[in-house]
Amino acid sequence: MGCSICGTPCGSVSHSPVLRWFLNAHVSFLVLFSERTIEDHESVLEVQSNWGMDSDSRLYFRKNYAKYEFFKKPLDFFPENMVSISSEANGLMNHSQLIQTFLNSSTCPEIHGFLHSKEQGRKSWKKFYFVLRRSGLYFSNKGTSKEPRHLQFAAEFCDSDVYTLLSARKTHGAPTDYGFCVKPSKSSSARDLKLLCADDEQTRTCWITAMRLFKFGMQLYQNFIQPHQKQKSSPMRSISENSLVAMDFSGQRSRVIENPSEALSVAVEEGLSWRVRLTSKPCFSTIHMAQPWFHSKLSRDEAHKLITQHGLIDGVFLLRDSQSNPKTFVLSLCHTQRIRHFQILPVEDDGELFYSLDDGNTRFSDLLQLVEFYQLNRGVLPCKLKHHCARTTL
Repeated sequence: MGCSICGTPCGSVSHSPVLRWFLNAHVSFLVLFSERTIEDHESVLEVQSNWGMDSDSRLYFRKNYAKYEFFKKPLDFFPENMVSISSEANGLMNHSQLIQTFLNSSTCPEIHGFLHSKEQGRKSWKKFYFVLRRSGLYFSNKGTSKEPRHLQFAAEFCDSDVYTLLSARKTHGAPTDYGFCVKPSKSSSARDLKLLCADDEQTRTCWITAMRLFKFGMQLYQNFIQPHQKQKSSPMRSISENSLVAMDFSGQRSRVIENPSEALSVAVEEGLSWRVRLTSKPCFSTIHMAQPWFHSKLSRDEAHKLITQHGLIDGVFLLRDSQSNPKTFVLSLCHTQRIRHFQILPVEDDGELFYSLDDGNTRFSDLLQLVEFYQLNRGVLPCKLKHHCARTTL
């Protein structure tokens, strides 16, 4: 098998620095209208070989900003109404304690809630109360009872993987599009899939994330902290918000502002002046076309799908043409695991064209200027623009 990045044979996700960069970002394995993340410690060839030579499987390399986000903000991924903490945790559920109980081999939170389930050979879906424990997934045959005599075994994860269903309504007749399934690792038959469906994205994310943690446990945490450990020991700086520096462009030559007090005062002054300043620079009406965050003819549903693929965390965004008004643009932004759409209106003033998100109070000569401003300032948005959705998926 040839690597889709470098063309050389590979059997491990760590066979080359180039491939390792892509895999640490996100690798998606697509098969039978479903996909899952290949974890950093897994072998690509071993995962694919479990599906057999005749299966229609594909590998996608793309950035997923939410891959380890639950280690940073666990309460955003695990709603309080879906999690039961053991008595040893005294009923408390703070950020550090929640993750620690997931990683602890002796204790573990219990995930519970309603899911739609489809039995093999039947077209109808039924709603059951499910309980997820370290020993496996169970459903109750009597309401919300958790008594052992009412719980029936549904799936385990030692030799199974969790996949997200693509187009669950169309492909499987699911009641919502938030479908997922549990598949035995060494099975290539669609009949062995345990099809499930949640009522919303946050609920599905909670179940899938918990199943990943139950299966891999401490290994996922090691995958998460390993890149951070390398960064501490390396003099190289990553491209992130921490690598931004304050610049002064007022003179004939630009300079780096090294004094923290001066940098802060300049930032405050610049933020205020953006709201009242009308630039005299020419309007670069097409400069956004070359930017990786701009998607020309993209529908609302397609934008929603693309952002979901990149991870439903705060600040994931893209810009696109408006389908309802050809003269405007739309900023699609994720915040609190929900995708919102903001219309960018053209504003004409004294023969010059500007763009604005707040009815002309803050104006920009082009979309690039607009994006760069909201990457540093929240303004009227619920959060800053942090992670763009690339136009091209490898």
